[in-house]
Amino acid sequence: MSVSGSESAASANKPKYSKFTQQELPACKPLLTPGIVIGAFSLIGIIFVPIGLASLSASQEIVELVDRYDEECVTASDKIGFIQDSEANKACTRKITKTTWHLCVQVPKPMKGPIHVYYQLENFYQNHRRYVQSRSDQQLRDKDYKDPKAVAKACDPEATTGDGSLIVPCGLIAWSLFNDTYAFSVNKKSVTVNKKDIAWASDKNSKFGSNVFPVNFQKGGLIGGGNLNDKLPLSEQEDLIVWMRTAALPTFRKLYGRIEADIMASDEITVVIQNNYNTYSFGGTKAVVLSTASWIGGKNNFIGVAYVAVGGICLLLAMGFVVLYVVKPRALGDPAYLSWNKEAAEYSH
Repeated sequence: MSVSGSESAASANKPKYSKFTQQELPACKPLLTPGIVIGAFSLIGIIFVPIGLASLSASQEIVELVDRYDEECVTASDKIGFIQDSEANKACTRKITKTTWHLCVQVPKPMKGPIHVYYQLENFYQNHRRYVQSRSDQQLRDKDYKDPKAVAKACDPEATTGDGSLIVPCGLIAWSLFNDTYAFSVNKKSVTVNKKDIAWASDKNSKFGSNVFPVNFQKGGLIGGGNLNDKLPLSEQEDLIVWMRTAALPTFRKLYGRIEADIMASDEITVVIQNNYNTYSFGGTKAVVLSTASWIGGKNNFIGVAYVAVGGICLLLAMGFVVLYVVKPRALGDPAYLSWNKEAAEYSH
């Protein structure tokens, strides 16, 4: 092959020139002088520290009561047998008397409504791959979606009943629906738990159909969790919608309802629990949680600590750079010798 032929072949294989591939697009190239660096760190610290302190203050104002009841609400030695016995009386009464939550957690101040009621589970891996995938989102939205093969593939082993009829909603997530119930009274007067609007509006409106009703639910071969009202569409069954939004960690809380009343520190609170949910088979725990809320949501010190820590580190770095710049200053180089400035100067000539 001739020299000219090899040159033409090489030029043909060269990629097409562009400013993007050659990294020649216009870009911001700041000159990080000591003043700019010190100013940036100081600004971050001045902004972050007050935000962190405000978050911590709001979190400290939240009153939160947590009571684990799975152990004391089962008197039988065979806990699994007790919880699976449909004839057993599973009612369990817990009390807050004066300033204690079941004699272990103090109630430091009054709780202003609305008071959020959560159930908390530990050692329950809702993020397990097979568990998370065991659902049919199309079935939850569309009443006419009845493809047996697709449903069986998505929801196995809780896709059909013994005679082959489809289960709606299918899958292990719906099948394992939490079914403990809580009834509260304050000073021996019954308090209503509001279970309206406990689910995300986007879930109710987009993920669960208003014309999809439960069919053959909890009629499969395995014993599951709670039941559903066959006369209510899935979009109105908010306990299910909350449960179907799976948790990322093995310890999680889900909203059960709200108490739309204030509770004083001297009030006597009684909760009657129907201990139905089986956490004993896998070594899990259960707790009921009462919590107020603030502009940051529930009690969470991490956000405030993180902001204060980052802001404090930035302020320390700024002070360190100031001391270094005063004690051992360095002359700044001439910016005219920077490559992009030289290119601009050559282009202007």
